[in-house]
Amino acid sequence: MVSKQMRRVLKAINAWRTTFSEYNIEISRSSLDHIAEFQVIPDDIKFKQVDSGGVPAEWIRAPIINGDYVIMYLHGGGYTSGTIENSREFAARLSKLLKVRVLLPGYRLAPENPFPVALEDSVSAYEWLLLSGIKSKNTCIVGVSAGGGLAVATLLKLRNRGVDLPSSAVLISPWTDLTNSGESIRINAKKDPMLHLEELDFYKRNYLGDNDPLNPLVSPLFADLKNLPPLFIQAGSIEILLDDSTRLAEKAKKAGVKANLDIWDDMVHTFVTLDPNIPETIQAAERIKEFIETYLFKSTSIEI
Repeated sequence: MVSKQMRRVLKAINAWRTTFSEYNIEISRSSLDHIAEFQVIPDDIKFKQVDSGGVPAEWIRAPIINGDYVIMYLHGGGYTSGTIENSREFAARLSKLLKVRVLLPGYRLAPENPFPVALEDSVSAYEWLLLSGIKSKNTCIVGVSAGGGLAVATLLKLRNRGVDLPSSAVLISPWTDLTNSGESIRINAKKDPMLHLEELDFYKRNYLGDNDPLNPLVSPLFADLKNLPPLFIQAGSIEILLDDSTRLAEKAKKAGVKANLDIWDDMVHTFVTLDPNIPETIQAAERIKEFIETYLFKSTSIEI
């Protein structure tokens, strides 16, 4: 059963979003700013701007951290929106939960910078981490929504180039199929206030340009996933991108990749990134923490 706190947050989001009759870049970019208004970042979190291999980024760190370990966090926004500023809260939460530094790259956005620019920026930021002395086994990539698809594409690009891969990756409601062929898009069309098919089509047009949506670096669902690190894929049962998670997990397992699929009943797209004080987000974040600890620190166990 959905908690009262979560119902209140979703009601507020739904009421705001239904006021839009059409979608454009301005709405795309302001929408995440609006959702960020629900977020409160603890006063003890530190922020430091950095150039990560030519990509503007920010170090986000809790008061107590182990400096040997790093999470690289790729925000969502359909490749057209999302900023360092409106993505800080969940990155800060990860830093506090895991007691590690979080690197938040501000990868370039479409339509000004269509595919493959975001991917190039993500790869550059990760390679910069390695060049700065961070060991690949001491890193984890976390991606949300489009950032989840970008995280998988980043792993594929790094693998293909022979670069040492991170210990693991966490994919939160990842968008892995830009053909938008998942059945859940139709089945859950009226259930999830967080994301609509019209938005997906808008993001797709702006990000793809003249590129093929079947390109595995655009839609990693269609990639050969062999030799990727362990994946933790978290999604809500009523989100329209549910099938992007379930199909990716199935394909990863067939390729011999460890893939933990964590589906939450009656939850919406990227629900774990909402208010950190409600039961569902607390519990879901703990599941993410357990997984990352397993492979980043190798200090706990989790059933895969």
